[in-house]
Amino acid sequence: MNYEFETNLSDDQQPYEVTAFAKKHGLTVPAADAVLFAKGPSRAACDAGALAFLCAVAQYASRRSPH
Repeated sequence: MNYEFETNLSDDQQPYEVTAFAKKHGLTVPAADAVLFAKGPSRAACDAGALAFLCAVAQYASRRSPH
């Protein structure tokens, strides 16, 4: 049998490397790994997930800081 697999995926379909994703969004490696696990492999979904994560962290921090 001869199997052919399509390997020329678009950039959005290529999964992120964890450390590159963490650096791109200013996340720790464990946080980046969690986002990639939850939203992968779509880069668009992962980017949106990182933004949502950062917004949630900022909202949590603003509630905890004394006014």
